[in-house]
Amino acid sequence: MSAQRVVILGTGGTIAGTGDDPGRAWSYRAAQLSVEQLVTAVPALAAVPLETMQVAQIDSKDMTWAVWRALGQALAAQLSRADVAGVVVTHGTDTLEETAWLLNALHDGSKPVVLTAAMRPATAPDADGPRNLLDAVHAVQALSARQVGGVFVVMQSVAWPAQHVRKAHSHALDAFDGGGALPVGRVDSQGVWNWSLQDAPACGGLGWPWLDMVPPRVEIVTSHADADGWVVDALVVHSQVSAQRPLRGLVVASTGHGTLHEGMTAALVRAASAGVLVWRSSKVARGGVMPREGDRWTGVPGLTASQARVAMILHLLGACVRK
Repeated sequence: MSAQRVVILGTGGTIAGTGDDPGRAWSYRAAQLSVEQLVTAVPALAAVPLETMQVAQIDSKDMTWAVWRALGQALAAQLSRADVAGVVVTHGTDTLEETAWLLNALHDGSKPVVLTAAMRPATAPDADGPRNLLDAVHAVQALSARQVGGVFVVMQSVAWPAQHVRKAHSHALDAFDGGGALPVGRVDSQGVWNWSLQDAPACGGLGWPWLDMVPPRVEIVTSHADADGWVVDALVVHSQVSAQRPLRGLVVASTGHGTLHEGMTAALVRAASAGVLVWRSSKVARGGVMPREGDRWTGVPGLTASQARVAMILHLLGACVRK
Protein backbone atom coordinates (compact mmCIF):
# COMPACT_ATOMS: atom_id res chain seq x y z
CA MET A 1 0.00 0.00 0.00
CA SER A 2 1.45 3.37 -0.97
CA ALA A 3 2.04 5.84 1.83
CA GLN A 4 -0.31 8.73 1.07
CA ARG A 5 -2.31 9.23 4.24
CA VAL A 6 -1.47 12.12 6.57
CA VAL A 7 -2.35 11.73 10.25
CA ILE A 8 -2.97 14.87 12.30
CA LEU A 9 -2.40 14.59 16.03
CA GLY A 10 -4.00 17.33 18.13
CA THR A 11 -2.63 18.55 21.44
CA GLY A 12 -4.59 21.79 21.89
CA GLY A 13 -2.96 25.21 21.93
CA THR A 14 -3.99 28.59 20.53
CA ILE A 15 -4.64 27.03 17.14
CA ALA A 16 -7.59 25.32 18.85
CA GLY A 17 -8.49 28.36 20.96
CA THR A 18 -11.70 30.38 20.91
CA GLY A 19 -12.83 33.74 22.24
CA ASP A 20 -16.17 35.47 22.73
CA ASP A 21 -15.22 38.71 20.97
CA PRO A 22 -13.46 38.48 17.57
CA GLY A 23 -12.44 42.12 17.98
CA ARG A 24 -10.43 41.21 21.10
CA ALA A 25 -8.42 38.32 19.67
CA TRP A 26 -6.01 38.41 22.59
CA SER A 27 -8.83 37.40 24.95
CA TYR A 28 -9.44 33.70 24.41
CA ARG A 29 -9.15 30.24 25.91
CA ALA A 30 -6.68 27.84 24.32
CA ALA A 31 -7.50 24.22 23.48
CA GLN A 32 -11.26 24.48 22.93
CA LEU A 33 -11.66 22.96 19.47
CA SER A 34 -10.96 19.36 18.55
CA VAL A 35 -8.42 18.51 15.88
CA GLU A 36 -11.29 17.25 13.75
CA GLN A 37 -12.92 20.69 13.96
CA LEU A 38 -9.63 22.31 12.92
CA VAL A 39 -9.54 20.15 9.80
CA THR A 40 -13.19 20.85 8.97
CA ALA A 41 -12.44 24.58 9.03
CA VAL A 42 -9.97 24.17 6.13
CA PRO A 43 -12.00 23.17 3.03
CA ALA A 44 -8.85 22.66 0.96
CA LEU A 45 -8.00 19.66 3.15
CA ALA A 46 -11.10 17.77 2.00
CA ALA A 47 -9.16 16.40 -0.96
CA VAL A 48 -6.37 15.00 1.21
CA PRO A 49 -6.60 11.50 2.71
CA LEU A 50 -6.46 12.40 6.40
CA GLU A 51 -6.97 10.88 9.81
CA THR A 52 -7.18 12.80 13.06
CA MET A 53 -6.45 11.81 16.65
CA GLN A 54 -6.78 13.90 19.79
CA VAL A 55 -3.72 13.11 21.90
CA ALA A 56 -4.22 15.93 24.43
CA GLN A 57 -6.22 19.12 24.84
CA ILE A 58 -4.07 21.62 26.75
CA ASP A 59 -2.67 25.10 26.67
CA SER A 60 0.95 24.30 25.79
CA LYS A 61 2.23 26.41 28.71
CA ASP A 62 0.99 23.45 30.76
CA MET A 63 2.96 20.83 28.81
CA THR A 64 4.05 17.80 30.86
CA TRP A 65 6.21 14.73 30.41
CA ALA A 66 2.99 12.66 30.51
CA VAL A 67 1.64 14.49 27.46
CA TRP A 68 4.97 14.02 25.68
CA ARG A 69 4.76 10.31 26.51
CA ALA A 70 1.26 10.07 25.01
CA LEU A 71 2.40 12.00 21.94
CA GLY A 72 5.41 9.73 21.50
CA GLN A 73 3.23 6.64 21.75
CA ALA A 74 0.85 8.04 19.13
CA LEU A 75 3.73 8.94 16.81
CA ALA A 76 5.31 5.51 17.16
CA ALA A 77 2.01 3.84 16.24
CA GLN A 78 1.15 6.09 13.31
CA LEU A 79 4.62 6.31 11.77
CA SER A 80 4.88 2.51 11.73
CA ARG A 81 1.87 2.22 9.42
CA ALA A 82 2.70 1.45 5.78
CA ASP A 83 -0.14 3.65 4.50
CA VAL A 84 0.93 6.78 6.43
CA ALA A 85 3.15 9.29 4.63
CA GLY A 86 3.79 11.35 7.73
CA VAL A 87 2.28 13.12 10.69
CA VAL A 88 1.25 16.68 11.53
CA VAL A 89 1.12 17.71 15.19
CA THR A 90 -0.98 20.73 16.16
CA HIS A 91 0.51 22.40 19.21
CA GLY A 92 0.61 25.57 21.27
CA THR A 93 3.44 28.04 20.64
CA ASP A 94 4.63 28.46 24.25
CA THR A 95 6.48 25.15 24.51
CA LEU A 96 6.66 24.28 20.82
CA GLU A 97 10.45 24.60 20.72
CA GLU A 98 10.80 22.09 23.57
CA THR A 99 8.47 19.52 22.01
CA ALA A 100 10.09 19.96 18.59
CA TRP A 101 13.58 19.42 19.99
CA LEU A 102 12.47 16.37 21.95
CA LEU A 103 10.73 14.74 18.99
CA ASN A 104 13.76 15.42 16.81
CA ALA A 105 16.00 13.71 19.37
CA LEU A 106 13.78 10.62 19.57
CA HIS A 107 12.53 10.17 15.98
CA ASP A 108 14.54 7.97 13.62
CA GLY A 109 13.86 10.32 10.70
CA SER A 110 12.17 7.68 8.56
CA LYS A 111 9.10 9.80 7.82
CA PRO A 112 8.26 13.51 8.12
CA VAL A 113 6.76 14.88 11.31
CA VAL A 114 5.64 18.51 11.03
CA LEU A 115 4.54 20.57 14.01
CA THR A 116 2.37 23.61 13.49
CA ALA A 117 0.61 26.12 15.69
CA ALA A 118 -1.02 29.55 15.64
CA MET A 119 -0.54 32.96 17.20
CA ARG A 120 -4.24 33.86 16.88
CA PRO A 121 -7.21 31.84 18.11
CA ALA A 122 -9.56 30.22 15.63
CA THR A 123 -12.21 32.89 16.25
CA ALA A 124 -9.91 35.82 15.39
CA PRO A 125 -10.59 37.63 12.08
CA ASP A 126 -6.90 37.16 11.18
CA ALA A 127 -6.64 33.57 12.44
CA ASP A 128 -3.42 32.04 11.15
CA GLY A 129 -4.18 28.48 12.20
CA PRO A 130 -6.05 27.34 9.08
CA ARG A 131 -3.28 28.42 6.70
CA ASN A 132 -0.58 26.98 8.97
CA LEU A 133 -2.41 23.65 9.14
CA LEU A 134 -2.83 23.54 5.36
CA ASP A 135 0.85 24.37 4.85
CA ALA A 136 1.86 21.68 7.36
CA VAL A 137 -0.16 18.97 5.63
CA HIS A 138 1.24 19.99 2.24
CA ALA A 139 4.72 19.97 3.76
CA VAL A 140 4.29 16.35 4.87
CA GLN A 141 3.09 15.42 1.40
CA ALA A 142 5.98 17.24 -0.30
CA LEU A 143 8.61 15.77 2.03
CA SER A 144 7.19 12.26 1.67
CA ALA A 145 7.21 12.58 -2.13
CA ARG A 146 10.92 13.44 -1.87
CA GLN A 147 11.43 10.50 0.51
CA VAL A 148 12.64 12.90 3.19
CA GLY A 149 11.93 12.32 6.86
CA GLY A 150 12.71 14.31 9.98
CA VAL A 151 11.02 16.79 12.29
CA PHE A 152 10.11 20.32 11.19
CA VAL A 153 8.06 23.27 12.41
CA VAL A 154 5.85 25.12 9.93
CA MET A 155 4.62 28.63 10.69
CA GLN A 156 3.72 31.45 8.31
CA SER A 157 4.57 29.37 5.23
CA VAL A 158 8.13 28.77 6.46
CA ALA A 159 9.65 25.47 7.63
CA TRP A 160 12.26 25.47 10.39
CA PRO A 161 14.46 22.56 11.49
CA ALA A 162 13.21 21.25 14.83
CA GLN A 163 16.75 21.15 16.23
CA HIS A 164 17.02 24.95 16.05
CA VAL A 165 13.54 26.46 16.11
CA ARG A 166 12.51 28.82 18.90
CA LYS A 167 9.84 31.37 19.65
CA ALA A 168 11.40 34.77 19.03
CA HIS A 169 8.43 37.15 19.34
CA SER A 170 5.67 37.20 21.91
CA HIS A 171 2.76 38.12 19.61
CA ALA A 172 3.77 38.60 15.94
CA LEU A 173 2.35 36.13 13.43
CA ASP A 174 5.90 35.27 12.29
CA ALA A 175 6.94 34.58 15.86
CA PHE A 176 9.46 31.81 15.19
CA ASP A 177 12.99 31.68 13.86
CA GLY A 178 15.96 29.34 13.82
CA GLY A 179 18.23 31.10 16.29
CA GLY A 180 20.57 32.01 13.46
CA ALA A 181 19.94 28.85 11.44
CA LEU A 182 18.17 29.36 8.12
CA PRO A 183 14.73 27.97 7.29
CA VAL A 184 14.74 24.76 5.28
CA GLY A 185 11.55 25.41 3.31
CA ARG A 186 9.26 28.15 2.07
CA VAL A 187 5.92 28.25 0.28
CA ASP A 188 6.13 30.32 -2.92
CA SER A 189 3.48 32.58 -4.42
CA GLN A 190 1.96 29.58 -6.21
CA GLY A 191 1.50 27.69 -2.97
CA VAL A 192 4.35 25.25 -3.71
CA TRP A 193 6.95 24.24 -1.13
CA ASN A 194 10.57 24.93 -2.04
CA TRP A 195 13.20 23.17 0.08
CA SER A 196 16.85 23.64 1.08
CA LEU A 197 17.19 20.47 3.06
CA GLN A 198 20.97 20.38 3.14
CA ASP A 199 20.67 22.66 6.21
CA ALA A 200 18.34 20.30 8.11
CA PRO A 201 20.05 18.46 11.00
CA ALA A 202 19.48 14.73 11.17
CA CYS A 203 17.19 13.26 13.80
CA GLY A 204 18.76 11.83 16.94
CA GLY A 205 17.09 8.42 16.56
CA LEU A 206 17.11 7.70 20.30
CA GLY A 207 13.72 6.00 20.18
CA TRP A 208 10.32 6.63 21.73
CA PRO A 209 10.76 4.29 24.75
CA TRP A 210 12.84 6.95 26.57
CA LEU A 211 9.51 8.68 27.23
CA ASP A 212 8.36 5.67 29.25
CA MET A 213 10.95 6.45 31.92
CA VAL A 214 10.43 8.76 34.91
CA PRO A 215 12.23 12.04 34.16
CA PRO A 216 14.73 13.39 36.68
CA ARG A 217 14.11 16.88 38.05
CA VAL A 218 15.99 19.53 36.08
CA GLU A 219 15.37 23.24 36.66
CA ILE A 220 16.38 26.46 34.89
CA VAL A 221 17.95 29.41 36.70
CA THR A 222 19.01 32.76 35.26
CA SER A 223 22.15 34.83 35.81
CA HIS A 224 21.49 38.56 36.03
CA ALA A 225 22.48 41.66 37.98
CA ASP A 226 22.47 40.88 41.74
CA ALA A 227 22.26 37.13 41.04
CA ASP A 228 23.77 36.08 44.37
CA GLY A 229 22.86 32.40 43.98
CA TRP A 230 20.11 32.43 46.61
CA VAL A 231 17.68 30.61 44.32
CA VAL A 232 20.26 27.89 43.57
CA ASP A 233 20.96 27.33 47.27
CA ALA A 234 17.23 27.25 47.95
CA LEU A 235 16.67 24.60 45.29
CA VAL A 236 19.46 22.43 46.66
CA VAL A 237 18.27 22.72 50.27
CA HIS A 238 14.68 21.93 49.28
CA SER A 239 15.89 18.96 47.26
CA GLN A 240 17.81 17.60 50.23
CA VAL A 241 14.70 17.56 52.44
CA SER A 242 12.27 16.40 49.75
CA ALA A 243 11.92 12.70 49.03
CA GLN A 244 10.08 13.26 45.76
CA ARG A 245 12.18 13.73 42.60
CA PRO A 246 15.29 15.37 44.06
CA LEU A 247 17.12 17.97 42.01
CA ARG A 248 19.46 16.28 39.53
CA GLY A 249 20.38 19.10 37.18
CA LEU A 250 20.44 22.85 36.57
CA VAL A 251 20.52 24.69 33.27
CA VAL A 252 21.76 28.26 33.71
CA ALA A 253 20.47 30.88 31.28
CA SER A 254 23.69 32.84 31.38
CA THR A 255 24.57 36.34 30.32
CA GLY A 256 26.37 36.72 27.00
CA HIS A 257 28.47 33.79 25.86
CA GLY A 258 28.09 31.75 29.02
CA THR A 259 29.18 34.31 31.60
CA LEU A 260 27.85 34.10 35.16
CA HIS A 261 27.56 36.48 38.09
CA GLU A 262 30.17 35.62 40.72
CA GLY A 263 27.46 35.02 43.32
CA MET A 264 25.69 32.61 40.96
CA THR A 265 29.00 30.90 40.22
CA ALA A 266 29.71 30.29 43.91
CA ALA A 267 26.25 28.82 44.43
CA LEU A 268 26.62 26.57 41.40
CA VAL A 269 29.92 25.28 42.77
CA ARG A 270 28.08 24.34 45.96
CA ALA A 271 25.30 22.70 43.94
CA ALA A 272 27.78 20.70 41.87
CA SER A 273 29.48 19.55 45.08
CA ALA A 274 26.08 18.25 46.17
CA GLY A 275 25.85 16.14 43.02
CA VAL A 276 23.83 18.47 40.78
CA LEU A 277 24.81 18.52 37.09
CA VAL A 278 25.26 22.05 35.71
CA TRP A 279 25.03 23.14 32.05
CA ARG A 280 25.24 26.66 30.67
CA SER A 281 22.85 28.02 28.06
CA SER A 282 22.37 31.72 27.28
CA LYS A 283 19.52 34.17 27.67
CA VAL A 284 20.77 35.86 24.49
CA ALA A 285 18.46 35.07 21.57
CA ARG A 286 21.04 33.61 19.19
CA GLY A 287 24.35 31.81 19.36
CA GLY A 288 24.12 29.70 22.51
CA VAL A 289 27.27 28.84 24.45
CA MET A 290 30.07 27.27 22.44
CA PRO A 291 32.44 25.04 24.45
CA ARG A 292 35.81 26.59 25.22
CA GLU A 293 39.01 25.32 26.85
CA GLY A 294 38.95 25.71 30.62
CA ASP A 295 35.15 25.75 30.97
CA ARG A 296 34.00 24.69 34.43
CA TRP A 297 30.58 23.62 33.17
CA THR A 298 29.36 22.37 29.82
CA GLY A 299 28.18 25.00 27.37
CA VAL A 300 25.19 24.14 25.19
CA PRO A 301 25.57 25.52 21.66
CA GLY A 302 22.49 26.38 19.65
CA LEU A 303 19.81 25.48 22.20
CA THR A 304 17.54 27.69 24.25
CA ALA A 305 17.57 27.12 28.00
CA SER A 306 14.27 25.24 27.79
CA GLN A 307 15.59 22.98 25.01
CA ALA A 308 18.80 22.41 26.98
CA ARG A 309 16.68 21.33 29.95
CA VAL A 310 15.03 18.63 27.81
CA ALA A 311 18.44 17.55 26.55
CA MET A 312 19.75 17.28 30.10
CA ILE A 313 16.78 15.16 31.16
CA LEU A 314 17.54 12.67 28.39
CA HIS A 315 21.24 12.79 29.25
CA LEU A 316 20.55 12.02 32.91
CA LEU A 317 18.30 9.15 31.86
CA GLY A 318 21.29 7.67 30.07
CA ALA A 319 20.63 8.69 26.47
CA CYS A 320 23.54 9.74 24.24
CA VAL A 321 22.30 13.23 23.43
CA ARG A 322 23.57 15.36 20.57
CA LYS A 323 23.38 18.90 21.98
